[in-house]
Amino acid sequence: MNNIVDKDKIFRLCCIALIVTAMTFAIRAGILGELGVEFGLNGRELGWINAMAFLGFPIATMFGGILYNALGAKKLIVLAFTCHLFGIIFTLTAGGFWGLLISTFLIGFANGSVEAGCNPLIADLHSSNKTTMLNRFHVWFPGGILIGALASQFMASIGLTWQWQVALILIPTLIYGTMLLKSTFPIFDKVQNSTINNMRSLFSPLYLLLLLCFSLTATTELGTQQWIERILGESGASPMLILALITGLMAVGRYYAGPLVHRLSPVGTLFVSSVIALSGIYMMSQVSGPMIYLAAILFAVGVTYFWPTMLGCVVEYTPKTGALGLSLAGGVGMFSVSMWNPVIGQWIDDAKKTAEMSNVAPDQVGLVAGQEVLSNLTVFPSVLIVVFAVLFVIVRRQTNGQQKQPEQSTDTDSTVEKSEGEHGTI
Repeated sequence: MNNIVDKDKIFRLCCIALIVTAMTFAIRAGILGELGVEFGLNGRELGWINAMAFLGFPIATMFGGILYNALGAKKLIVLAFTCHLFGIIFTLTAGGFWGLLISTFLIGFANGSVEAGCNPLIADLHSSNKTTMLNRFHVWFPGGILIGALASQFMASIGLTWQWQVALILIPTLIYGTMLLKSTFPIFDKVQNSTINNMRSLFSPLYLLLLLCFSLTATTELGTQQWIERILGESGASPMLILALITGLMAVGRYYAGPLVHRLSPVGTLFVSSVIALSGIYMMSQVSGPMIYLAAILFAVGVTYFWPTMLGCVVEYTPKTGALGLSLAGGVGMFSVSMWNPVIGQWIDDAKKTAEMSNVAPDQVGLVAGQEVLSNLTVFPSVLIVVFAVLFVIVRRQTNGQQKQPEQSTDTDSTVEKSEGEHGTI
């Protein structure tokens, strides 16, 4: 590895790129209603536009995961910057459904390229504390959503249109693009970091089970957050303030995740998180007004550890999958969300029609429809509770098997201790 590489500078660059990714999520969630009115789009059409962000993401992560060892992280992040820049410009000049569809796909592809380039780069740069740094890196996804949500709320309150809100994302985009020009990236051993070797480890039952978990955790977290404005628009609480509250709590929780995960274990943390997430979504489906904020806090606590802890599980439990395994895991999560977005949009349309046909008061239609959609969304954390219970048993058996071997060698003892220490920092 090149000794003159500035790890801190590269880490900051990656964090800013992730902030851009997160701001695209937050601002798109805040302007969905305005886009629907301006271009005459229904819930299903808005769902397809949303889906492009989540579809572009897994395509980029699959592309990036396969080529990471050959291209290196820098070229993938340069690709991310290029797609972010053009995606934002094309969004600002979009004339309707198809323009928004294409520009949103570009932004989604950029977001996936950030994930494909930065996750394995950070894990490789910080080989002795991978999960710690991955967790700190992913602080900036909810942190960026918080920035985007508050900015969107403020700009909307002073009468600025959705175009101004989207244009705001150009600022951090240009910052990390400029940093790219002045940064020296590490060069890793391509024999040791072999995509062929990574591929051989992709079909283990444990890795496939982790992919299933990733698809469900991502949909629980992002499938709900992306529709906050449409689902809770008439609940009596501010959807964008709810989004800001959720992501602010998530950022703090991820930064201080170590002691909790060490006590419960990664899989135990994910199991408890699923129970709390289910409680939060169910509560949001039953209450209105100020109580929505309490339900949002529950939901935030539930989904806080999903994404980084899932990445940590891939790194710790299936390390031979390497950069490809990490990228595919994130890609599967986002692909699942892309497939569910049109469905969620259709749920909203159908729920509103049902409420209208049931003679619900006009000012209550949105509230009733939103609550019905949230009830549907409880399916995802409910399934996760069962799946994580199974995964907990599998991982515990695997860990116990590893701990029975060390008596032959003190070196094995130190390996187990090191593994446990890393688990405590996810």
